Amino acid sequence: MSYAVIKTGGKQYKVESGQILKIEKLPDSKDNSKVEFKDILAYGDDKMIEVGAPVVNGAKVEADLIKNSKNRTVLIFKKRRRQNSRRKNGHRQKFSMIRISKIFSKDGKVLSTATKISKQTEKDLPKQTAKK
Repeated sequence: MSYAVIKTGGKQYKVESGQILKIEKLPDSKDNSKVEFKDILAYGDDKMIEVGAPVVNGAKVEADLIKNSKNRTVLIFKKRRRQNSRRKNGHRQKFSMIRISKIFSKDGKVLSTATKISKQTEKDLPKQTAKK
């Protein structure tokens, strides 16, 4: 199974084709569009690995942007004891959810491709019984 190490949003991710992950929100991105990552730090499989210094020139990873959204609220509560002083803040970090579709080597050769996702129809899903 081929993998790649990409850098986006100040973080590094080890990704494989078909993997779904949450990353920092990508600027100027719309839902159901293609995203291309060119900052590839390393790629390879079980037998060989190609490491860049600092990046591998020519290598890239293609992904499908599933959605842009916000995470759950993170509460920030500060209290100073015995001084009747407290402060409560909240924060919702924005993220992009992506699905890795293809990993390309520095030659432009496709190392790994994700399989298509087939949508299940209602009759394929198991029926759930209501509990009384």
